[in-house]
Amino acid sequence: MRIIVDGTPVEFAAGDNVLGAMLRAGLRPTSGGCLCLGGDCPHCLATVDGIAYVRTCQTAARPGLIVQSFPDDGYPPLPAGSTREPAVTARNIHCDVVVIGQGAAGRAAAAAARQAGKQVVTLDASAGEEVIGIYAGPLVVARTAAGMLHAHPRVEIIVATGAAEIQPVAPGNDLAGILTARAAEALVAAGVDLGRVVAVGTPPAGIKVEQAEGELLRFEGTLRVAGVVMRDRNGSERRYACDTAVVGLGMQPRDALLRMGQGLAVRAVGDAARASDMPPCPLAGTVCACSGVTVADLESAWQRGFHELELVKRSTLAGTGTCQGMACMPHVRSFLAARGGSLQPPFTARPVTRQLTMGEASAGSHHQAVPRTALDGEHRRLGAQMDRIGGWWRPWHYGNPLREYWAVREAVSIGDVSTLGKMQVSGPDALELLERLYPTRVKSIAPGTARYVLMLNDRGYIFDDGLICCDGANRYSLTFTSGGASFAELWVRDWAESWKLDVRILNQTMALGAINVTGPLAKELLARAGLPNAPKYMQLASALVAGVQCRVHRLSFTGELSYELHHPAEHSVVLWRQLLELGKDLGIKPHGLQTLLQLRLEKGHIIVGQDSDFDSTARRVDMEWAVKLDKPEFVGRQAVVRTNKVSLDRQLTGFEMEGVAPIEGSSIHFGSEYAGYVTSSFTSPVLGKAVMLGWLRLFDGKLPDAVLIDGRSAQRVPVPFYDKAGGRARV
Repeated sequence: MRIIVDGTPVEFAAGDNVLGAMLRAGLRPTSGGCLCLGGDCPHCLATVDGIAYVRTCQTAARPGLIVQSFPDDGYPPLPAGSTREPAVTARNIHCDVVVIGQGAAGRAAAAAARQAGKQVVTLDASAGEEVIGIYAGPLVVARTAAGMLHAHPRVEIIVATGAAEIQPVAPGNDLAGILTARAAEALVAAGVDLGRVVAVGTPPAGIKVEQAEGELLRFEGTLRVAGVVMRDRNGSERRYACDTAVVGLGMQPRDALLRMGQGLAVRAVGDAARASDMPPCPLAGTVCACSGVTVADLESAWQRGFHELELVKRSTLAGTGTCQGMACMPHVRSFLAARGGSLQPPFTARPVTRQLTMGEASAGSHHQAVPRTALDGEHRRLGAQMDRIGGWWRPWHYGNPLREYWAVREAVSIGDVSTLGKMQVSGPDALELLERLYPTRVKSIAPGTARYVLMLNDRGYIFDDGLICCDGANRYSLTFTSGGASFAELWVRDWAESWKLDVRILNQTMALGAINVTGPLAKELLARAGLPNAPKYMQLASALVAGVQCRVHRLSFTGELSYELHHPAEHSVVLWRQLLELGKDLGIKPHGLQTLLQLRLEKGHIIVGQDSDFDSTARRVDMEWAVKLDKPEFVGRQAVVRTNKVSLDRQLTGFEMEGVAPIEGSSIHFGSEYAGYVTSSFTSPVLGKAVMLGWLRLFDGKLPDAVLIDGRSAQRVPVPFYDKAGGRARV
């Protein structure tokens, strides 16, 4: 049986780990450093089957395994080309007690818990169950061959992970051929020839060694250790020639998991609970091989005033690398104790203890980075071309945008508008809050009616728009744009808190779905769905529609008869399918966002963020009617009063031209002078011409009537372009 190491087949025996097979073949995954074979150091790391930072001493060898050695300096290379990591599953188990580690102490703790009637789960790295962190909950997360394991103990977590051998710090400690005592014992048992062995400190059991006496000064050699230099009690140096240097410098508890569980029901048993042996203060050499931190770096940090362990960690990066301080922390603590007089406790341990792939870190998480409405699956089933718009996955069209357009203008269509921001505001001060927030008179909105509103910031600029719907005394429903809903919620909550108003604010954007039923036959469709008396224009009602309880808004963004059906999102699919079925003979078709944007442009409705800019005022977008300056107070009022005294420099206006519409963003010229740009454009089928919105400069205090757009003549015209009297929307 063979593994592949740097392109060369390497034989292994049953029970071998990758590191043992490599060392038997005279290979090693990194250039040097002391090997512990316990998963506590960074010196056995390699890229295994494309995954970097794998501890080869804890990875079982299997036929065909691909191993790539780490470079002598720098980071392992990223995978070549585009790769997609396979999905990693997460299994959840619930129990009373989790015992981590199954040495003698762990087995005893598990047995005692079982005898006490507890349901126990045991996890052990040697069995392929590598615990990587303890989190609030409590939650124990382990990496296994079958995926990630999430254990949820009800009573306690017992850490029985034993102790790690202390690594040497001295010049030359980055040479190959240095082993801890337990590592040497394991390699000899696996059939690895260590050659001449010199032991520093406690010697390994069962191995013939030459014992080095005195204080460790340095390791000598070129790439591999060839000698160990010691200082005897008389101050003389003595060199011990060797092929392998074995160090037994003491033990420190593997207590990182215990230190993660601060404040939780976590305790350590056995060697994981012992105190750490303290090595002498390091004088030279590499302290942290993960981050390349030397004793000189520690001295520099101390001289710069970093005397606390946590600060030294951050200033030097010692303890922040692969082994998370297991190799370097005893020496850093010893260094500080020699200068400060007291031994500082270990620094805070934070998950994870092992490097994870993104798939492993996200296992069990089903969060969609881009949210989807409850109808997402329906859109895809109907063949929609989906796109990320306004922070959501939304249908752009269903294959034939022109057919969708005419369904709205001549028959009936439905569209998913669930992405609209939806908020309920109630409480004794609800009216006062909205009066202060909005530049319209909220008190005059009668129960059961709605009003279109702008939202202004404190500089008087438009940052969102939507509806205020009066549901009754001290209760209102607000809508916002899809992309602005999150900020709008923060905005409303912040002002309510700042003004110390007694209100209840409930964001219902995710909880409520919304379907727009629009077109000349929309009322007929709703009558078939059980709503014979639909509300009048800008009114709302609560009713059953196709068996689903809905809040019905009568409004129009498309320019045709329209109703928005707001309903619990869990009923969206049923309502959508019922409407499509009931409207079959009416020519019903769903419409996507492309069609919706074209329809609204024909009506001259703006899209905040597309047709508006960061400094757009109501006067600049020609919507001064939406700002009531006779109100004594609202956010942005003083700024509006001030800017209204300044001569208007540009305005959002409508344009028409023959032929194909220019692309959005096209420049506008008045004669030879730059005059603005197009924000929205569309070649209207019903009008037979191109219609546009765009920003236009004033010349000598007036807006030009005729301009050039992309070198073609265009006329400035009032909006709306379609159904100027508004009879179709208000029918």
